[in-house]
Amino acid sequence: MTAPTGAYVVRNATVTIDGTDYANQCTKAVLTPETPIQTIRTMVPDGVVQDVDSTAWTLELSGIQDWTNSTGLADKLNDGAGTSVTLVLVPRAGSGKPNATCTVTLLPVSFGGEQGKFATFEVKIPVTGAVTFGTVSP
Repeated sequence: MTAPTGAYVVRNATVTIDGTDYANQCTKAVLTPETPIQTIRTMVPDGVVQDVDSTAWTLELSGIQDWTNSTGLADKLNDGAGTSVTLVLVPRAGSGKPNATCTVTLLPVSFGGEQGKFATFEVKIPVTGAVTFGTVSP
Protein backbone atom coordinates (compact mmCIF):
# COMPACT_ATOMS: atom_id res chain seq x y z
CA MET A 1 0.00 0.00 0.00
CA THR A 2 1.35 3.45 -0.87
CA ALA A 3 1.67 6.29 1.60
CA PRO A 4 -1.25 8.74 1.77
CA THR A 5 -0.77 11.71 -0.55
CA GLY A 6 -2.83 14.09 1.61
CA ALA A 7 -0.91 13.61 4.86
CA TYR A 8 0.42 16.77 6.49
CA VAL A 9 2.16 18.06 9.59
CA VAL A 10 0.25 20.71 11.54
CA ARG A 11 2.38 23.76 10.86
CA ASN A 12 1.74 27.37 9.90
CA ALA A 13 -1.86 26.94 11.04
CA THR A 14 -4.57 29.54 11.50
CA VAL A 15 -7.10 29.58 14.34
CA THR A 16 -9.48 32.40 13.46
CA ILE A 17 -12.15 33.46 15.96
CA ASP A 18 -14.52 36.20 14.83
CA GLY A 19 -12.09 37.21 12.08
CA THR A 20 -8.96 37.45 14.27
CA ASP A 21 -6.20 34.84 13.93
CA TYR A 22 -4.95 33.62 17.32
CA ALA A 23 -2.67 30.80 16.06
CA ASN A 24 0.41 32.57 17.46
CA GLN A 25 -1.06 32.05 20.96
CA CYS A 26 -2.24 28.43 20.46
CA THR A 27 -0.32 25.22 21.01
CA LYS A 28 -3.26 22.93 20.17
CA ALA A 29 -6.51 23.30 18.22
CA VAL A 30 -8.44 20.11 17.54
CA LEU A 31 -12.06 19.58 16.52
CA THR A 32 -13.18 16.24 17.99
CA PRO A 33 -16.43 14.45 17.08
CA GLU A 34 -18.45 12.34 19.47
CA THR A 35 -21.06 10.08 17.89
CA PRO A 36 -23.08 8.02 20.38
CA ILE A 37 -24.09 4.55 19.20
CA GLN A 38 -26.80 2.65 21.05
CA THR A 39 -26.76 -1.15 20.72
CA ILE A 40 -29.19 -3.76 21.99
CA ARG A 41 -28.69 -7.47 21.52
CA THR A 42 -31.58 -9.87 21.41
CA MET A 43 -31.48 -13.60 22.12
CA VAL A 44 -30.99 -14.77 18.53
CA PRO A 45 -27.63 -15.01 16.72
CA ASP A 46 -28.23 -12.06 14.39
CA GLY A 47 -30.35 -10.07 16.86
CA VAL A 48 -28.44 -6.79 17.00
CA VAL A 49 -30.23 -3.47 16.74
CA GLN A 50 -28.14 -0.30 16.54
CA ASP A 51 -28.91 3.39 16.28
CA VAL A 52 -26.35 6.05 15.45
CA ASP A 53 -27.14 9.36 17.14
CA SER A 54 -26.23 12.84 15.95
CA THR A 55 -22.57 13.84 16.15
CA ALA A 56 -21.62 16.48 18.70
CA TRP A 57 -18.33 18.35 18.20
CA THR A 58 -15.90 19.84 20.71
CA LEU A 59 -13.01 22.24 20.13
CA GLU A 60 -9.97 21.34 22.24
CA LEU A 61 -7.89 24.49 22.56
CA SER A 62 -4.60 25.00 24.40
CA GLY A 63 -2.35 27.99 24.44
CA ILE A 64 -0.37 30.59 26.26
CA GLN A 65 -2.27 33.04 28.46
CA ASP A 66 -2.34 36.50 26.91
CA TRP A 67 -4.54 38.93 28.77
CA THR A 68 -3.90 41.96 26.54
CA ASN A 69 -7.23 43.60 25.74
CA SER A 70 -8.28 43.18 22.09
CA THR A 71 -5.32 40.93 21.15
CA GLY A 72 -5.08 38.21 23.83
CA LEU A 73 -6.88 34.91 23.25
CA ALA A 74 -7.27 34.23 26.99
CA ASP A 75 -8.78 37.71 27.33
CA LYS A 76 -11.13 37.04 24.37
CA LEU A 77 -12.28 33.72 25.84
CA ASN A 78 -12.93 35.11 29.33
CA ASP A 79 -14.52 38.40 28.25
CA GLY A 80 -16.69 36.64 25.67
CA ALA A 81 -17.69 33.65 27.82
CA GLY A 82 -21.14 32.44 26.82
CA THR A 83 -21.20 34.14 23.42
CA SER A 84 -21.32 32.33 20.10
CA VAL A 85 -18.64 33.12 17.53
CA THR A 86 -17.39 31.75 14.21
CA LEU A 87 -14.22 29.65 14.27
CA VAL A 88 -12.15 28.76 11.20
CA LEU A 89 -9.39 26.19 11.68
CA VAL A 90 -6.72 25.63 9.02
CA PRO A 91 -4.16 23.09 10.31
CA ARG A 92 -1.69 23.73 7.47
CA ALA A 93 -1.63 26.88 5.37
CA GLY A 94 -1.67 26.63 1.61
CA SER A 95 -4.01 26.64 -1.34
CA GLY A 96 -6.16 23.52 -1.45
CA LYS A 97 -5.37 22.51 2.14
CA PRO A 98 -8.32 21.41 4.34
CA ASN A 99 -10.14 23.78 6.66
CA ALA A 100 -13.10 23.61 9.02
CA THR A 101 -15.66 26.27 9.93
CA CYS A 102 -18.08 26.11 12.85
CA THR A 103 -19.84 28.09 15.55
CA VAL A 104 -18.44 27.76 19.08
CA THR A 105 -19.59 29.07 22.45
CA LEU A 106 -16.69 30.75 24.23
CA LEU A 107 -15.76 29.56 27.73
CA PRO A 108 -13.47 31.11 30.35
CA VAL A 109 -9.95 29.76 30.82
CA SER A 110 -7.61 29.38 33.77
CA PHE A 111 -5.58 32.28 35.13
CA GLY A 112 -2.09 32.06 36.61
CA GLY A 113 0.26 29.10 36.68
CA GLU A 114 3.33 27.41 38.07
CA GLN A 115 6.39 29.40 39.11
CA GLY A 116 9.11 29.56 36.47
CA LYS A 117 6.87 28.34 33.64
CA PHE A 118 4.75 30.00 31.00
CA ALA A 119 1.14 30.50 32.07
CA THR A 120 -0.95 28.33 29.76
CA PHE A 121 -4.56 27.20 29.45
CA GLU A 122 -6.52 24.20 28.18
CA VAL A 123 -10.22 24.30 27.43
CA LYS A 124 -12.86 22.16 25.71
CA ILE A 125 -15.31 24.42 23.92
CA PRO A 126 -18.70 23.19 22.65
CA VAL A 127 -19.50 23.46 18.95
CA THR A 128 -23.05 24.40 17.97
CA GLY A 129 -24.35 22.25 15.14
CA ALA A 130 -22.20 20.69 12.47
CA VAL A 131 -18.68 21.46 11.30
CA THR A 132 -18.35 22.50 7.66
CA PHE A 133 -15.26 21.17 5.92
CA GLY A 134 -13.70 22.77 2.87
CA THR A 135 -10.38 23.75 1.36
CA VAL A 136 -8.35 26.93 1.42
CA SER A 137 -8.98 29.06 -1.66
CA PRO A 138 -6.04 30.10 -3.83
